[in-house]
Amino acid sequence: MIKKVFLSAVASILLSTTAMAQQPAATLDELLKRVEQGRVSESKEHKEREARFLGDKAGQDRLLREARNKRTEEERRSERLEKSFEENELKINDLKGQLTTRLGSLKELFGVLTQVSGDTVAQFQNSLTSAQFTDTNRIEFITELGTKMGTSSKLASIEEIERLWLELMNEMRESGKVVRFNRSVIMSNGDQRDIDLVRVGVFNLVGEGKYFQYSADTGSVAELPRQPPQAKFTDSAAELYDATSGKVAFAVDPTRGQLLSLLMDTPTFREQVDQGGTVGYVIVVLGIVSLLLALSRLVALSVMSAKVSSQLKNAEPNTNNPLGRVLKVAKDNEDTDRETLELKLSEAIFKERPALESGLAFLKIISVVAPLMGLLGTVTGMINTFQAITLFGTGDPKLMAGGISQALVTTVEGLVVAIPTVLLHTIVSGRSRKVMHILQEQSAGIIAERDESGASHR
Repeated sequence: MIKKVFLSAVASILLSTTAMAQQPAATLDELLKRVEQGRVSESKEHKEREARFLGDKAGQDRLLREARNKRTEEERRSERLEKSFEENELKINDLKGQLTTRLGSLKELFGVLTQVSGDTVAQFQNSLTSAQFTDTNRIEFITELGTKMGTSSKLASIEEIERLWLELMNEMRESGKVVRFNRSVIMSNGDQRDIDLVRVGVFNLVGEGKYFQYSADTGSVAELPRQPPQAKFTDSAAELYDATSGKVAFAVDPTRGQLLSLLMDTPTFREQVDQGGTVGYVIVVLGIVSLLLALSRLVALSVMSAKVSSQLKNAEPNTNNPLGRVLKVAKDNEDTDRETLELKLSEAIFKERPALESGLAFLKIISVVAPLMGLLGTVTGMINTFQAITLFGTGDPKLMAGGISQALVTTVEGLVVAIPTVLLHTIVSGRSRKVMHILQEQSAGIIAERDESGASHR
């Protein structure tokens, strides 16, 4: 019984370790036979592995000896190189000391040359003279000289020092000249043309009455996409470009472009009006309406005043003017009593009042409403500015300044409209009152004459 259990266990183990494709043994004898065959084959394989291992062991010993010998050689080589490095370092220090001793006071000179070369390269690269002298290699020469002077093994020659001095003198001389030269430029529309440029020292470039700028990065000259909005600057640039001799009044930018860029950023009149937004547009429309209305009323009252003055010199009433129409009423009512005539004349004067005072009330309203609308635009602009500060913070002062500036534009627009409107209203109102005063004066004179004639008859 025990033997059967043992054999069953061995068979189970062998079956689990063999391939699934192998056919199972039919009898117990066949199973034992297969076990014996497998033991023989495993023993043979183990012997082959052991033989290969012994053969490899001899080769590994050989490789180990070769590696140890190589390590010993490298250690010796490292010692030789370290000793040679220390000797060379001592020699270099000795040579540096000898170089310092031989240079003496020239060492300070070469240090100055190194500093001057670095500063000169930066100056020449950003100078407007580089826009004219494009075929010279002065920047390359000074760059190489500065690199050479930055090392302790190379010294500058007398010829190189003299050339550096000459380049500096030439730059100084050109900075005081107004020169005309021709070169290729990039226009604002993207076209590339060859035009004459006028260089004002190292400060401005002018061509065809426009300002140009030189780019040190690309070495190109391009027309400024936005010219200064002030006419005096563009006019002086055009005058300088057209001049051939003599003196020309021209604004030189001593900051070499910074002030000019600020002038270009100055908003034009149209841009300032646009900054006011909808409220600003309404104020501008009111200003235009008030101006047209005031001018039309001023012309009408001037013509009317001239006709009234002409009527004062003529005894015969003319109905083409207010005074003539009032006198016509007095002439038509000569036979009426004094009170009726006075009422008729008062009625005629009242009829003339609307035509004389037409538009004055609207002008007065505009003079009051315009600054109020400007204040409304300012308040709404400040609200938008504070909302932007809430979202983006106060890290950028330009954001706050720009918003406040735009907010104040409407206030300026309101005052600009209100002040002239008040003056025009005063002038038009004065003309109207002058005509009305003449009518009342003549009416009172007619009544007085009527009373005098009545008293004389009695």
